[in-house]
Amino acid sequence: MSIKKTLLALSIGSISGLANAEIVSQEFISTKRAGTSAQANAKGFIEGQTLGGSTRTWYSNEMTRRDLRFSYNKDGTQVPTSRAIQAVQGTILTYGSGYTQGTVGVSTEMALYNAVALDRSRRDLAGGRFNRTLVDNSGDAVGQWSKLGLGNIKFRVSNTTLTAGRQNMDTPMVSTIGNRALPSSFQGLAINSAEFNNLSFDLATFDRLSPRSEQGLRKFVSEYGSRAVSADHVHTAGLNYQPLESLSTSLYATQAQDLWNQYYLGAKHELGDPQVLGLTTNLNYYKTKNTGKNLLGAIDNNTYSLAFTATHKAHSLTLAYQENSGNEYFDYLNETNGIFLANSLMSDFNGPNEKSLQVAYGLNMAEYGVPGLKFSLYQARGWGIDGTHYKGTGYSGLNAMKGEHHYEYGVGTSYDVQTGPLKNSVVRATYSAHRASANQIDGSLNEFRLVTTIPFTLL
Repeated sequence: MSIKKTLLALSIGSISGLANAEIVSQEFISTKRAGTSAQANAKGFIEGQTLGGSTRTWYSNEMTRRDLRFSYNKDGTQVPTSRAIQAVQGTILTYGSGYTQGTVGVSTEMALYNAVALDRSRRDLAGGRFNRTLVDNSGDAVGQWSKLGLGNIKFRVSNTTLTAGRQNMDTPMVSTIGNRALPSSFQGLAINSAEFNNLSFDLATFDRLSPRSEQGLRKFVSEYGSRAVSADHVHTAGLNYQPLESLSTSLYATQAQDLWNQYYLGAKHELGDPQVLGLTTNLNYYKTKNTGKNLLGAIDNNTYSLAFTATHKAHSLTLAYQENSGNEYFDYLNETNGIFLANSLMSDFNGPNEKSLQVAYGLNMAEYGVPGLKFSLYQARGWGIDGTHYKGTGYSGLNAMKGEHHYEYGVGTSYDVQTGPLKNSVVRATYSAHRASANQIDGSLNEFRLVTTIPFTLL
């Protein structure tokens, strides 16, 4: 399956960034109407407009260790290879208008996405490798391509916004994923309401998505199940509630039509003083059940993760446990970041009946006079994978999984430029390794990534 989500390269900041946290009050927050109206402060359609974007150089070098999982087309024959190299330059140009003034504000957002393949060798690309470099049917790189990544119109009343069109989304089940040269986006309708000081609501429906490394739109499919079936629509609804200064919670439900109903509960609590000793607790829980025409067959699992992060000045230590109590994978929508589980790394550690444990360490060099420089390392182990009781039809290879196990480890560093013309540019480098037993799906490989992201403002 695709290597995605909270890979170490994208989680360095969330682990070691805790060292900059301040003491959070444990006081109760009473719910009341928000004190200010975003629409009341609208600047105007032209007056509030912005034009900018970012450019990202994305490089990945993978090598399998125990099998030849990659291949490339040579004179009409698929030739196995142990290495896959991807290098892509992704550029995003985004225009956003301001909101018109009045009771109902109107604005628009548009973004042009462009990708250039920096490495075009068939052998290096190995077929494109899971949404990394766009290739044609023969395995040749599409050297340069563009698409409309975002295109929508927004209507706002007070602090409630309706967005129609192609857009980004950030919920526990439908979430834009940005760990490639370009991000994904979704087409449909979404409402966000933040009329209260500590309570907000989301409601959305989508019928198509724009994948990270594809030019067109397509229907939603499962990340781990059969790609032969798809959902015509995806509906999601949820709320975010902060009862305490130190506690934030989320509750969401999502339906992938004729695939599954999925429910989510999340909570994050902060305690103590990070300059002395702080403790952050994160709970993520998913319940998934087949629905409608049951195109992926029977699905019934409960999956959760519980993570504790202790922080002392520049140092943070995380311990995370994760478990899937179901005879199939914990699954989510392909081309989304809809998996907020703590042990979603190079592997998702989401096999049938799988248990996993992760230990991670983060170091924020700001405490030592080098703001923006961070280091991180982790190790995770998964065991007890057992798919022998699976009776469904949507997932292949599960019945061969009995007592499967795997582990991975990784190290990484990132630097966020603090001043000058390249301020807020970020360079990340990570090295990750994964080792698996014979029937664990992710296999055994090493990967090095180097990602440089440079933002720019034109207006």
